[in-house]
Amino acid sequence: MFQEFLSRHPLSSLIASPGPFTLYPPAGSASWRALPGAVKREIEEEAEKVSALPYPMRLATDFLAFTRTGSRKADEDPYFFRRRKLCWAALRCCADENAPLDDVIDGLWCISEETTWVISAHNVNPIPGAPSPAEYPLPDPDSPYIDLFSAQTGMILSIVSGLLQKRLEAAAPQVLARVRRELCMRVLRPFMENDDFWWMGFRRKDLCNWTPWIVSNVLVTSCLTRLPEDISLPSLMERALLMVDRWLDTVPEDGGCDEGAGYWNMAGGALLDCVEVLEKTAGNTEELWRTEKLRAIASFPLKMEIGHGWFANFADCDARPFLSGERLQYAGLRLGDGELTALGHRHRGTAADQMKDVPHLTRLLSFLFMPDPEGVPSRPGDVWLKDLQVRLVRRGRLALCCKGGNNGESHNHNDVGSFMLYADSEPVILDAGNMTYTAKTFSDERYSLWNVRSAWHNLPLPLGKEQLPGRSRRAEDVRCLSDGLALDLASAYGCGDILSVRRELRLTEDALILRDRIETAKEGENTWIFMLRSRPYVNGSAVESGPVRISFPEGFSCACEEIPVIDPRMAANFPGSLFRILLTGPASRTADALFTIRFLTDPHS
Repeated sequence: MFQEFLSRHPLSSLIASPGPFTLYPPAGSASWRALPGAVKREIEEEAEKVSALPYPMRLATDFLAFTRTGSRKADEDPYFFRRRKLCWAALRCCADENAPLDDVIDGLWCISEETTWVISAHNVNPIPGAPSPAEYPLPDPDSPYIDLFSAQTGMILSIVSGLLQKRLEAAAPQVLARVRRELCMRVLRPFMENDDFWWMGFRRKDLCNWTPWIVSNVLVTSCLTRLPEDISLPSLMERALLMVDRWLDTVPEDGGCDEGAGYWNMAGGALLDCVEVLEKTAGNTEELWRTEKLRAIASFPLKMEIGHGWFANFADCDARPFLSGERLQYAGLRLGDGELTALGHRHRGTAADQMKDVPHLTRLLSFLFMPDPEGVPSRPGDVWLKDLQVRLVRRGRLALCCKGGNNGESHNHNDVGSFMLYADSEPVILDAGNMTYTAKTFSDERYSLWNVRSAWHNLPLPLGKEQLPGRSRRAEDVRCLSDGLALDLASAYGCGDILSVRRELRLTEDALILRDRIETAKEGENTWIFMLRSRPYVNGSAVESGPVRISFPEGFSCACEEIPVIDPRMAANFPGSLFRILLTGPASRTADALFTIRFLTDPHS
């Protein structure tokens, strides 16, 4: 996409100035003075909360906790608090020219003093043949790596320095010089001089959200920083955008994100960030907006929306993810898509929402200065993403989400053939989603975590077997039906005794009809898993749970398990408990199991 654009529009001719550019209104400008009083009060309140707390130490032992105990939080809590505190202090100084500057100065200085801007979970020495993180668990300051958050730190420091340049030059000019030195040493030179970082796409082709997310932040940093004489802005931007093209080559034509709608912020949303920076520095990007892939990527969250804040949440996606509403609005306005604009309006949130989790200062500034049109009401319909093999069907008050795909997707769960059912836009049969990341999450022990295993997804366990990870463990004979999906799951189990597992899901106005036909080479029991939001009650050959009744074949046994949700990330989506039922049929070599999940308009009927 970008290569074609750049071949027609060389950046060397479009970017006349070497920079720095002004991407956001500087402190003292009319734009800041024009902010609504309620927004200024929110900035003041958030800044006041963090101003009472000092910048925390970032200790070597906290960094070591990742390799010692698997904890990411020990390092990440002080790391991200420092950056949030700096952002709020800077925003207060922009909204109120009389606000004290000391928290900004201290924040810029102490972050510049950090040995690394990389978080402990991403500690990598990029020199070929260097020891592994387990062997070398503390960072080498002479071999700076660029991960998601070192790039984001560069973005934050460059923006803060630019917004408050005049006040900082008057109060502590050495701080600005120090920040520029660190930006060049930790971000800009490694970006230009190293081809070994995997997310660049020179060495690996299996790219993910890291590429657009990092590149978008590097682009902001480069445009706001006075570059060294041997680095030109056009050459840096061209290098960056061609990396994004390598990521785009991995994105299916349907625009689907196999990491889920929640990761759109860092993938599709970051792509929009890149386009916006290009537009602000080089001019008209209208032809990029006419490309089908960009349009498909931008609209992906709209296709995955269920309602009431819920989204289809396969893989590590949260069931109620935070989406950058202003990015969706930006895309909707540029594409002339009222429904996408309206989705952004619904998920716009508050200024403080942009600072939760990791601080997206670019998104917060866009939130402050972009208008908030509502768009037209959404009219959700059926969705079929043929490349991602994700199907959404809506009938009456019910919505079915189901998938094929494979078990080697980004942030994968072993969930080929799984499904979710919503009634009145609330989850009934669900995917438990994500948990707080630890060292296990992205290690060889990932599939020891219950929430990623097929035995805790809405799937059969033929011969009691679970699905296995890997791209070869995939759905076959996948067919989009007018009211659902049909597919064969057998290869996902990687067991020669499992000959076929043909699943068919069909949604009507008042029921989901699920039929599984299993053939095995030897006799054995087959078990079906259903993950429920409401406590189940067994009544003969049926289970009632919230607004649905699940009817299962005669002769099946039923076991129920309550799963208290103790992980804080999962609890943000599903507070309380989840419930798992296991339905087991008699031993055989063939099984033809029909399940009817009927919506009870009168729960007492």
